[in-house]
Amino acid sequence: MPFSRDDIRESVERAGEEHWDALRRHHEDAYPNPKPTPGDVCKGEAERLNQLGLGDAKEFELLETRVERVGEEVRLTHVLKYKPLGVRLLTELFQDYK
Repeated sequence: MPFSRDDIRESVERAGEEHWDALRRHHEDAYPNPKPTPGDVCKGEAERLNQLGLGDAKEFELLETRVERVGEEVRLTHVLKYKPLGVRLLTELFQDYK
């Protein structure tokens, strides 16, 4: 089943409160020219991961999504479990939510 915005939000929350706070602050601290909302970023990431084929890939499980602020942007890294071998994999860093 493809990833939804809520799947990505839950994944960010599993990474820890500091990751959700980084995503929230990315939006709020930019006032009066706010950046994308946390929900917009989660929706965009769900779409991006689905386009990569990860949403329907039964051999992968999304464990957590790490968020860090880098200047005026946020950088996201997804931690996946490759079920057949039981290993954790990291996606490439993604940074395009300005």
